[in-house]
Amino acid sequence: MTTNEESVDDNLLERFIKSDENKVVNCRSSIDNIEGHKLRHGTDSFPNINERPVDDISIEFFYKPHSITLLLISIGAVIYSAFTRNTTNVEDNIWAGILCIIFFFLIISILTFPNGPFTRPHPVVWKLVFGCSVLYLMGLLFMLFQDYETVRKIFVWIDPSLASFHIDMDKEYGVNCSEITIEKIWNHLDVFALAHFLGWTFKAILIRHLGILWAISIMWEVTEIAFAHLLPNFVECWWDAFILDVVVCNGLGIWVGLKICSLLEMREYKWVSILDIESTTGKLKRAMLQFTPGSWTAVRWLDPTCTYMRFVALCQLVIFWQVSELNTFFLKHVYEFPPSHPFVVARLVLIGVIVAPSVRQYYMYVTDPTCSRVGTQCWVYGAIMVTEALLCIRHGAALFERTQALNILLWLLCQSLVSVLCVYGCVLWHRYFETEKKATSKQCITQLDNSHLDVTLSSGINLYSRRHGSFYKIYGFIGKETIINNYKQGIFN
Repeated sequence: MTTNEESVDDNLLERFIKSDENKVVNCRSSIDNIEGHKLRHGTDSFPNINERPVDDISIEFFYKPHSITLLLISIGAVIYSAFTRNTTNVEDNIWAGILCIIFFFLIISILTFPNGPFTRPHPVVWKLVFGCSVLYLMGLLFMLFQDYETVRKIFVWIDPSLASFHIDMDKEYGVNCSEITIEKIWNHLDVFALAHFLGWTFKAILIRHLGILWAISIMWEVTEIAFAHLLPNFVECWWDAFILDVVVCNGLGIWVGLKICSLLEMREYKWVSILDIESTTGKLKRAMLQFTPGSWTAVRWLDPTCTYMRFVALCQLVIFWQVSELNTFFLKHVYEFPPSHPFVVARLVLIGVIVAPSVRQYYMYVTDPTCSRVGTQCWVYGAIMVTEALLCIRHGAALFERTQALNILLWLLCQSLVSVLCVYGCVLWHRYFETEKKATSKQCITQLDNSHLDVTLSSGINLYSRRHGSFYKIYGFIGKETIINNYKQGIFN
């Protein structure tokens, strides 16, 4: 064999090896990106969850700062409003000043605040969400240093109709539970049942873990039983609590939410620039799709090798979720709001949009070892949850004087015990089933890689044989099957 032929042989084998090694590296890189959301190895992933950059910008105009233009428009709007409005009414002046402060604060939030882990439909949307959460936190902190009468007067000043509304503590709930009829069950399926179902669908999309969702669902019914002596509307018939709530509304909402997640995980995300679409219908469709997720990643809260800190963090998630839900009902009861009041609805909507990036940031902090700290939006939401609870305790002192200490102690014990058992059960489930799944997956990958190497090496040898007469010129008297087997052993062993 000549020297030139040997160099050609070496180059041919080197191309085969590099090709397969690159495929292995790319496969491992994609797996790391899916399971850990790591865009850069060896670096802190906190910037990716706190202020994620936008990939593949199509129209540069919508992603430039435009800070000078925004300043001029804002100043112009303030000048027009300040010099043209009627200033004879003192209350209107105070209200206009508050709105102007909120307006400028949100403008500043667009310019300076982080957008969090999401970029769809536009980072400005999530900057505004963060700005609204900070404003809400500032309002709660202001209320915390006022007495109950002052806070109540503020709400009545904003909405005078609240002056005539009071919670009826004598109203009976959960009566005649032994009388079960189709008509009675149908009457309970009102707009609040629909809101209950949609709420659990949204929670399932956020958390994306069946075990954690069912733990929160069951523990919430226990929470209602524990606090029923303080909140009369927590008193429910057994069939209302465990059939309509847990099975129908919660269970169906969890199933629909997880089904949506599975469909979004299977979807292939290949986005085309709106500038490359020729038809008007296609451009409109692409514009509407901007309000859908740009990608969808499978969530893994637990795995067989998770640390104790992740175990504790998930137990905290279950308990904190109960506290956040309790705040909704205690705030409504302490400050005496009707269930469908705009304040109640606005708070639920605000908390919903705040929780979405907060859960993602908490998930990354818990599961990604390269994330050094919790996201800013998650931090603000934690402060909101604690401040709301402090408000309920401080301004609802008369209500909490009737607290049955034994019920609360049993509730805390049950919360801690069920949270630990549920999360530990999920760990055991993953440890048992993931081991079998990994073994099966490894076997399938090995078979696929073996067939790929067979085809790759055989194609190369046959190609050289056609050009040079026989592959024995390259490998002497070594058979083709022997070459392929030796190559496999070098790669996989």
